[in-house]
Amino acid sequence: MDGFRGPGASRDPGLERTGVALDEYADPPMMVPEVDAVTGAVARLVGVEGDDVREAGAYAVLQGLLDGTPAAVAVMSPSLRYLYVNPALARMNGVSAEEHLGRSIGEVLPEVDAKDEILRAVLSDGVAREATSTGITHAGPPGRRWWHGAYHRLEHEGVVVGLAGVILEVSESRRTQMELDAARRRLAFLDAAATRVGTTLDLVETCEELAELFVAELGDVAAVDVFAVEGANGTPHAPEDMVRMWRAALSHRPGMAEQAAILRRPGENVDYQQGSMVPRALSERSPVVVNRASDEELAREVSSPDRLAVFRSVGLHSVVALPLVARGSAIGMVTLARHGAVPAFSTEDVVLARDLARRGAISVDNARRYAHEHDIALALQHALLAAPDAPHPDIELASRYRPAGSSVEVGGDWYDAVALSGGRTLLAVGDVMGHGVQAAVEMSQFRALLRVQARSDLEPHEILAAVDRTSTKAGIERVASCLLVLVDPEAGTVTFASAGHLPPLLVGPGDAAELVDVPVGPPLGTGFGGYTSVRRRSQPERVLVMYTDGLVERRGEDIGESLQRLTHVGLSAETPLVRLVDTLIARMITDKPEDDIAVLAARQHPPGEATGPVAGR
Repeated sequence: MDGFRGPGASRDPGLERTGVALDEYADPPMMVPEVDAVTGAVARLVGVEGDDVREAGAYAVLQGLLDGTPAAVAVMSPSLRYLYVNPALARMNGVSAEEHLGRSIGEVLPEVDAKDEILRAVLSDGVAREATSTGITHAGPPGRRWWHGAYHRLEHEGVVVGLAGVILEVSESRRTQMELDAARRRLAFLDAAATRVGTTLDLVETCEELAELFVAELGDVAAVDVFAVEGANGTPHAPEDMVRMWRAALSHRPGMAEQAAILRRPGENVDYQQGSMVPRALSERSPVVVNRASDEELAREVSSPDRLAVFRSVGLHSVVALPLVARGSAIGMVTLARHGAVPAFSTEDVVLARDLARRGAISVDNARRYAHEHDIALALQHALLAAPDAPHPDIELASRYRPAGSSVEVGGDWYDAVALSGGRTLLAVGDVMGHGVQAAVEMSQFRALLRVQARSDLEPHEILAAVDRTSTKAGIERVASCLLVLVDPEAGTVTFASAGHLPPLLVGPGDAAELVDVPVGPPLGTGFGGYTSVRRRSQPERVLVMYTDGLVERRGEDIGESLQRLTHVGLSAETPLVRLVDTLIARMITDKPEDDIAVLAARQHPPGEATGPVAGR
């Protein structure tokens, strides 16, 4: 009797025992000839056919091939029960060959996804297929493993007698691929952070961008807190056992508005109890993770024990506290949470979140530093840029200062009015190159020099020349543009001089407006000199408008076009002066200004109709 031999079988007694074993586990029961058909089918797979199968040498070749190959080989019945496994498969599964026989894959390895549907498809249509399965076996290293198998239907004289599978473990390559995929995801995520976080230098907007990116990729709710400045603007000091933070941003997934509404809102202070996850993360400069915590554990980790009920009421079960560390200092914290049926945070999630926090911390710190310097510079500039000195009673003034949007620092724009002898008034508008605290400081220096020289009864061009020389000798690093207008009501004249500044605008009755042609000399601080004054008859029925370049210059627009736009803005000299200035700015600036704007408007009144200056910011 011929039959298929399992590992260690011989041709005679062993052959009969093997045949009996196969016959016992076949479904439906297989007679010995059918077992022989399986043997013949397997033999044909390895190139041994016909009568050669009955040769002892052929059996030895087949048995040696199956027993010695590192590939796992199995033969299964049409009902997908094991008829034969080679030693490699037995070792792979951690179950002896005998324990496989007659059992299904799920019975031998209940934690393996065997892709039974693919095996049945092969039995059904005879088309060979490959499949990758995964799961946990009784042998090998702990954890999930992966296998790739090729499956072929076995037939004998047109009858389906079983299925043969050749399986190789691919766990190492799959883990390598998963690591590469995770690395690519991490890089793509960090690339997104580079383009989506820190698009402005506004602290709140930057924190909102960071919180939104965390929610989009890693969590259900994300809060960004920065250190509160205790005692500033009436902020009370935190209790000794608390760490006080200021909530800058809170983001959540769609559909969670009600849950997020009961959390601390942006603009509020948040006090964290000592020993909780946020102070620990700040102290250790590393993430602190609380996954699926008990009520007792979570009460120790949240900001205060009374907040536990809030967390549970919105279904939050897992939290990660991520310190924002930039330039060696902890500047804030990201708290990321998950709720409901969403899984807890994995190690990969935490690594990705940590990398994003490191990247985002730089943007938050840049915005934080900018906000601090911007506040100082703006306060300094407002202090220095007080309302112009009171001119002579027959000159009405209105002024406005508008800082640029949050994408740039405060600049060195200024305006001034100095009452001189003989009823004259010197009007000035200037702009120091650059932005920031230093620009504001040097603006005050130019303004002071100008006031000193103005009282020397010099002509406007002589005043500019004196300021240019003095600022150069004083070592003022930046240059400044400046426009001077000397109004002399008794003489009925107005005298103009420019140091690299834009021409003033004269607004007449109706909507008539024109630019005054003033010779332009070099900016102050260059030491070149060469300024010229131009004198015109005064026109009390017109309004004089002086301004800095932030009012007219636009990226991508020729300055000539910008100035022409200014003359067609539609102003009228009959308009109250303050309203005229506000209308001018509103019509010229339709978005956040790209640069600081200073505007000074003057109107000459006949004696007895005088009004004082009006300033604004």
